[in-house]
Amino acid sequence: MEVQRVRALRGPNLWSRHTCIEAVVACTGDENAVERLPGFETRLRALFPTIGELHPVVLGQPLALAHVLENAAVALQAQAGCAVNIGHTARTTEEGIYQVTFQYTEEAVGRRALDLATQLIAAAQNGTSFDATAAITELRDLDEDERLGPSTGSIVDAAVARGIPYRRLTSGSLVQFGWGSKQRRIQAAEVDSTSGVAEAIAQDKELTKQLLNAAGVPVPLGRPVSSVEDGWAAAQEIGLPVVVKPQDGNQGKGVTVNIATRQQLAAAYDSAAAYGEVMVEKFLPGFDFRLLVVGDRLVAAARRDPPQVIGDGRQSVRQLIELVNQDPRRGEGHATSLTKIRLDDIALGRLEAQGLTPDSVPALGQRVVLRNNANLSTGGTATDVTDTVHPEVAARAVDAAQMVGLHICGVDMVCENVLRPLEEQHGGVVEVNAAPGLRMHISPSFGRGRPVGEAVMDTLFADGDDGRIPVVAVTGTNGKTTTARLINHLLAASGLRTGMTNTDGVYVDGRQTDRGDCSGPKSARNVLLHPDVDAAVFEVARGGILREGLGFDRCQVAVVTNIGSGDHLGLNYITTVEDLAVLKRVIVRNVAPHGYAVLNAADHNVAAMAGSCPGSVIYFARDRQHPVMATHRAQGKRTVYVDQDAIVAAEGSWRERIPLRDVQLTRNGTIGFQVDNVMAAVAAAWAVGLDWDSIRSGLASFKSDPGGVPGRFNVMDYRGATVIADYGHNTDAMRALVAAVDTLPATRRSVVISGAGDRRDSDIRDQTAILGEAFDEVILYQDAAQRGRADGEVMALLRQGLEGASRTRRIDEIRGEFLAIDTALARLKPGDLALILVDQVEEALAHLTARIGDD
Repeated sequence: MEVQRVRALRGPNLWSRHTCIEAVVACTGDENAVERLPGFETRLRALFPTIGELHPVVLGQPLALAHVLENAAVALQAQAGCAVNIGHTARTTEEGIYQVTFQYTEEAVGRRALDLATQLIAAAQNGTSFDATAAITELRDLDEDERLGPSTGSIVDAAVARGIPYRRLTSGSLVQFGWGSKQRRIQAAEVDSTSGVAEAIAQDKELTKQLLNAAGVPVPLGRPVSSVEDGWAAAQEIGLPVVVKPQDGNQGKGVTVNIATRQQLAAAYDSAAAYGEVMVEKFLPGFDFRLLVVGDRLVAAARRDPPQVIGDGRQSVRQLIELVNQDPRRGEGHATSLTKIRLDDIALGRLEAQGLTPDSVPALGQRVVLRNNANLSTGGTATDVTDTVHPEVAARAVDAAQMVGLHICGVDMVCENVLRPLEEQHGGVVEVNAAPGLRMHISPSFGRGRPVGEAVMDTLFADGDDGRIPVVAVTGTNGKTTTARLINHLLAASGLRTGMTNTDGVYVDGRQTDRGDCSGPKSARNVLLHPDVDAAVFEVARGGILREGLGFDRCQVAVVTNIGSGDHLGLNYITTVEDLAVLKRVIVRNVAPHGYAVLNAADHNVAAMAGSCPGSVIYFARDRQHPVMATHRAQGKRTVYVDQDAIVAAEGSWRERIPLRDVQLTRNGTIGFQVDNVMAAVAAAWAVGLDWDSIRSGLASFKSDPGGVPGRFNVMDYRGATVIADYGHNTDAMRALVAAVDTLPATRRSVVISGAGDRRDSDIRDQTAILGEAFDEVILYQDAAQRGRADGEVMALLRQGLEGASRTRRIDEIRGEFLAIDTALARLKPGDLALILVDQVEEALAHLTARIGDD
């Protein structure tokens, strides 16, 4: 067994709506049938007993090692705690070659699971060792390193529950929710609307106390100090006992409480000074409470207790700590609900203050405190007290957050309890925290967790707002770029700021931000990141879906123009039109439940996609009597068709007519494929909810020149002759172009064509075979990129297609696209027509425009 290629499918894809790892795996000889490997399964289960049931025979084929690889990769991740359960193994058209796909939650974990599964199978084949426990531990640790921490994770989970899309912007906790102009961003538990000024205030403990005091919030007395001597003087001024802490600190780092002697203060000063300027303030007796304020309300509260162990009269302090740390909820850092207790210098000092050492054996029931502060990050515990917080205590917490300016705020209070106002028990607010940890509220040590993630999402997005902008995805074999551009124009004409991707580039609010073929998922994701985009239109090419999946989780509208045989068949195991239809269907499968699929009823492969759409369907076709159209219309559902000289949108008994004479793109309805593109665009605009006045005016103002749709049937006049520039590059496009050109009068017809090297030989030949029946003269040129073909190989195939052409009288071969264009132009006479099939669209159109302009 050999893994030949690995891809991460980061969006909905051919196999699943989930993120997946896809591997191309070769299984030759006996590896193609596990039953021919004596003792293999026995050895496999001995090495990995919990692999589960292996897939049975698939479609009459024997179980191959590729199937075992899929099972092992899923099982290893699942047992490492990853929420995965989906896998799929498919045979390809090549003997012994499989596509193995399995779900992942973190890409690095999925890739490593594939490596480990491969090692497991090799060990079972060769009779060598494999440590399954170590492999699962490695994956669990990697998952813990890669995944979001509990605080950010709880907010993301709340977003997912509301259908709000999210994207991690870094490997850390910076996350975007929503798309385009509706997006919001968080960093851990801090939202984008919180100002840097508010965060700076929260970090300055002295300034925070001054502001809270001004707002009538009880705070302990204290001041910054510059040395141990100054600190001791401050302690004398304030009155012992005191607290020493960094002026700019977090997570309890460098904090020492209940200091009563100069010696304790000196040690505490050194600990705090390691984190910056030092503060000394009055120690408030009582318990440590954390109150979480989100927006303008208290959403959770917890009492925090310092890390401690309880003596049993038999075990030492060290042993008791080890026992407590065995709690599966305790881990390193912040990834788990609790943190392991550390027996470090601070803990040793605290033990010494109690007359103990790590090897002391506390009496039965004796409470041994291992730190003065109660932060969870240092091993403390939390008990939920949300339901017992007095309204006045909650009000003081909200006052503190709003005085500082924090939208998510952790307010630390010290008091005997939260049942009575702070003033009655001489309690106070000791700290206000930006980006507070949420895990003590999500999963407290004692008591029930609180939905703090939901509270954060509620303050970011109003009720019913899912943070989404309209997304229209367009795919097909031909017409998708023109259709995408026209839909984008209609949206923009209605006043929306649009983002568009296609094979020409990326456009945001009419400005081109990237060039080249941008019909893949990366470009789509970039548009959804842009804050000035109110609606997005994405041309979706087959290559991007195969390479990485979609760049979005779902769309409001999916448009499929047609499915033809000339669209890269034979590549990546897509060998038939039916295979291609299954691939293009991915956008239809990921329409939102309230959205629409816009489908070409005249193409049976496209029309059949309706059954895969979670939303509704709008069919379009020129022939309103087509059986699919007639049935859909009879059911009162939406259709778009041509009736005499107008495009008609129909739903039930309602009709809307748009005269074709008002749609320049169709040349009064004479160019059939452009009529199809306009119907698809009208249906998409209808599905988005645009008003019909905007749709009409947008159609009328859309130009079919190189500026509006570069390389898509651009008609120009040259010395009384007609010149048409188009990017048609497959057999279906050739047929459509011939049909369109036949509607235009001409004395003599010529065509300039090359061929893309990454097409099948038959496809390249068929293009010129079609043209040879429609044009008097053919100029062949070799384009800039042969795409893997030998020099002259494409030209030879094009010539073969012209053999036996009934109409073509002259065939010329030119090396170079621009020279071929110049040759065609030089031969034109008034009344002639030349169809120029461009390869380098932008450059060729610029050259053509310059030549025509000069003359």
